[in-house]
Amino acid sequence: MTRKYFGTDGIRGLVGTEPITPNFVMQLGWAVGKVFAKQSPGDAKILIGKDTRISGYMFESALEAGLSAAGVDVRLLGPMPTPAIAYLTRTFQAQAGIVISASHNPYHDNGIKFFCGTGAKLPDEVELEIESYLDKPMTTMPSHDLGKVKRIEGARGRYIEFCKSTVPYNLSLKGLKVVLDCAHGATYHIAPDVFDELGAEVISLGVEPNGFNINEERGSTSPEALQRAVLEHGADLGIAFDGDGDRVVMVDHAGQLVDGDELLYVIVREGLDGKKFRGGVVGTLMSNLGLEVALAELGVEFTRAKVGDRHVMESLKKFGWRLGGESSGHIICLDKTTTGDGIIAALQVVTAMRRQDFSLRDMLRGMEKYPQSLVNVKMSKRCDPLGNLTVQKAVADAEGELGSHGRVLLRLSGTEPVVRVMVEGVDDTQVEKLAHDVAEVVREALG
Repeated sequence: MTRKYFGTDGIRGLVGTEPITPNFVMQLGWAVGKVFAKQSPGDAKILIGKDTRISGYMFESALEAGLSAAGVDVRLLGPMPTPAIAYLTRTFQAQAGIVISASHNPYHDNGIKFFCGTGAKLPDEVELEIESYLDKPMTTMPSHDLGKVKRIEGARGRYIEFCKSTVPYNLSLKGLKVVLDCAHGATYHIAPDVFDELGAEVISLGVEPNGFNINEERGSTSPEALQRAVLEHGADLGIAFDGDGDRVVMVDHAGQLVDGDELLYVIVREGLDGKKFRGGVVGTLMSNLGLEVALAELGVEFTRAKVGDRHVMESLKKFGWRLGGESSGHIICLDKTTTGDGIIAALQVVTAMRRQDFSLRDMLRGMEKYPQSLVNVKMSKRCDPLGNLTVQKAVADAEGELGSHGRVLLRLSGTEPVVRVMVEGVDDTQVEKLAHDVAEVVREALG
């Protein structure tokens, strides 16, 4: 069966446009409630958390009403990072956790995503079962069977302590000056306390959410303000999260951006030095070739999954590995938690820096990123350009010119009507030219 509503990570869109409307979200809450009430008759409990965008209040109420009508108890967490909701779902032994967030998107978007009781994303069969209820008429349980709603107090403190527990108990960040950019998002009241309680001198950006400024010129997708702040304050490093806290990128003391591929390399090196790393690493089709080469030199296996942390997780489970991630900063450390977590990934990198007494830039010795050029080609209608013989020839010609030290990737975006043309190689000028040449062929083929 194909999904009608669920994408690779829940349901997302523009607020007020189907399916991101109060009526649909209430129906979704009811559908989720019916599925989990059936799995745990008379004992179902579901947690709801959200990021800081203004529409979160509206959708929280809609979900609450739908779940209660289905006879499921609800526990409200308020603004919390997505990975915190995964953790709290486990620790409160809830049947599921719901996150109201559109991640790194602007405030006028929102979405709903889910975790099962183990803190992992919902299995495909559960999502399909939920969808089967979405087109059915909504019913309400008798009053004595309605779900009860409570707000969980102390959830923030629980998660802060959990984050700190993922690093050695004797780790001290005393003497380390860190700039944190929380994107005016869900980590605004979490990340600064985590690093402060571990002893770091913390300078905070993006910690004044007003419902409209989430991800606005702040966070992992807009790191320029963080780069400036690191230089201005003479900080040792900067750390930027996205709006819901499952992505992280960093900035070194010289103001240079350090992306998810490079952070994966640092975590692997630290694991090998401490004789704790086992297995390989899962990246994506967009992971820099430099990461693959650097890991090979360390004797570490590397495989690529399709773009999206859901696909990374599937590959990790397939191979029995514990570490994977994306260039964008989704990093999954399965030896620490059950899902991608920006704060926990950042703590693993900072732990490595402190243990080896190296700067972040020093930790990257041994990995050289290959030049990479990405061109987006807009489509008037969704189609696969790889089926076009002219496009196939252009790709083959570019690959022949790059030889064994480069690659060409064409990928349909999962969120926009564009074809992403990516070329990677050793020569910056060549890479840039080939990317635009292939993109032009794709553009002509699409009419």
